[in-house]
Amino acid sequence: MLMPKRTKEGRRKMFRGRMKGRATQGNNVDFGDYAIVAMEPAWVTSRQIEAARIAMTRHIKRGGKVWIRIFPHKSYTKKPLETRMGKGKAGVEGWVAVVKPGRVLFEMNGVNVDLAREAMRLAIYKMPMRCKFFTKDELEAYNRLNNFGGNYTQDEAPKEAAAE
Repeated sequence: MLMPKRTKEGRRKMFRGRMKGRATQGNNVDFGDYAIVAMEPAWVTSRQIEAARIAMTRHIKRGGKVWIRIFPHKSYTKKPLETRMGKGKAGVEGWVAVVKPGRVLFEMNGVNVDLAREAMRLAIYKMPMRCKFFTKDELEAYNRLNNFGGNYTQDEAPKEAAAE
């Protein structure tokens, strides 16, 4: 399973943080032709990432190439059961990737669209939030339409200015 090789002293126990807003980085298809994009914010554990990877690679029968675009850098802690309050923060239980809406989780290349769509559908079932399958062109058009991830220039003038 994925986890950092090492962390600085005193940085293993982290604050919970926030998942406000859309993803500003990692929101474009850079390596493959198809992608899974998160539609909601969530913590994705290293086990969930691995389960999705295995589901995809088994379905494509190791035919294409799969890129994992998220990594679990954040630790989470958990106290043992039936433990009284106090006595400090608990030990590290596992590692999660903080995912915001619009973040590309996985990319795939080297297979046809139908096979990629089915393989990624199986991977989406392993994720803890709503996700969507996109091709490279569809995601670019979706981001351009909603003005996500960059300042896209408008091809036409605003309707209020055109009316005057």
